[in-house]
Amino acid sequence: MKILYVCHRFPFPPRRGGKIRPFNMIRHLHQSHEVTVASLARSPDEAEEARGIAAHCTDFEIYTVRAPLQVARMVVRLPTRVPSSIGYFHSRMLARRIDTLLATRKFDLVIVHCSSVAHYVAHVRGIPKILDFGDMDSQKWLEYARFKRFPLNAGYWLEGRKLLAEEKRLAGRFDFCTATTRLEWETLDGYATGTPTDWFPNGVDSDYFSPSAEPYDPNLIAFVGRMDYYPNQQCMFEFCADVWPSLRKRRPGLRLAIVGADPAPAVRRLAQLPGVEVTGSVPDVRPWLRRSALTVAPLNIARGTQNKILEAMSLGVPVVASDLAAKGVDAVPGEHLLSAGTAPEYETAIVRILDDATERARLSRAGRERMHTHHAWSRSMARLDAIIERCVDTYRAGRSRNEFSPSVTDVEATPMIDAPVRVDAPLRADAAANR
Repeated sequence: MKILYVCHRFPFPPRRGGKIRPFNMIRHLHQSHEVTVASLARSPDEAEEARGIAAHCTDFEIYTVRAPLQVARMVVRLPTRVPSSIGYFHSRMLARRIDTLLATRKFDLVIVHCSSVAHYVAHVRGIPKILDFGDMDSQKWLEYARFKRFPLNAGYWLEGRKLLAEEKRLAGRFDFCTATTRLEWETLDGYATGTPTDWFPNGVDSDYFSPSAEPYDPNLIAFVGRMDYYPNQQCMFEFCADVWPSLRKRRPGLRLAIVGADPAPAVRRLAQLPGVEVTGSVPDVRPWLRRSALTVAPLNIARGTQNKILEAMSLGVPVVASDLAAKGVDAVPGEHLLSAGTAPEYETAIVRILDDATERARLSRAGRERMHTHHAWSRSMARLDAIIERCVDTYRAGRSRNEFSPSVTDVEATPMIDAPVRVDAPLRADAAANR
């Protein structure tokens, strides 16, 4: 098949969560299909680096956007019903190129990763389309509202509600919709749009993330994640305030390494606490994890799968995660990892591993084995193949709702993206809106 794949961040190199899933999908599909990738880069350097995807697809389109313009596109949508996220990921040039590709090439399938770029093809008819939401972003924004102060919490709540309405609308414009975890799928399926839904998990490269024969440091624990990302920041602030002092009192030599790129100044100040190190960007997280007695993932805002958990478990490093973050992994708390919901529970779980080498070894083995059996990319991609087959077969059998030419635009279906936005702007577009 000829497949057009659209995603919100150019998926190469796959160094961050939003790029890992689409890259592995594209790499897998390229083995049997012709895949054209279309996406955005945020800088000339990122665009140049992204060209490395050439070995993993048939063709690709990169359009570089400028941060000030994208922020402006977000701001003008604040008083409208159109989510600001759509503005942030919109490019007139990319929209024009996608329209040209659809008009000049005979694609057999369109796949979109992330609802924020689904508007590029929401109007397309005559081709089966799959929307891989990944995470249900509306729920993440609504969670943000719980942790932010006024007036920011009001802004996050409003964006969450707009995204929720948009997710429901978009789901009805595609032939099949998917999510990353069973929990995210339950949210998606609960929209009851009539569109078939399913889920397939993120995987982990268990050869790359493999254990080391080197001994671990029994006095070192780690947290890994980009530190310009609010959920990572928030959980580390809370962990260092509520859990760390008690742990240090019980084990004065204990150290915490916060490993992740672009730490904000407030995160860097955590290094002033006894035993805490903030590394900033590192060339490879594996040595930090392998040296650690365990890794923590105490996230209070956790939608979808936390790749940091998959990678640590694949490395054979025990994980203590929040109850919420643990739900994003196909593993059993207590058997493959430990979970916690309160500061005393975190302390108990962490000390349980630190004080018992046998228990640590058990969790190390069980966690890695679980990654082999439930989070291997090969197994995940087999699920994707089955989803694609179901979608295409159903479409070809005539049960799809879309029956028009791919060049036809459904003016009732696509939010106004490029036209001047007014408070009373309706949720519609004409052909000029994508030029």
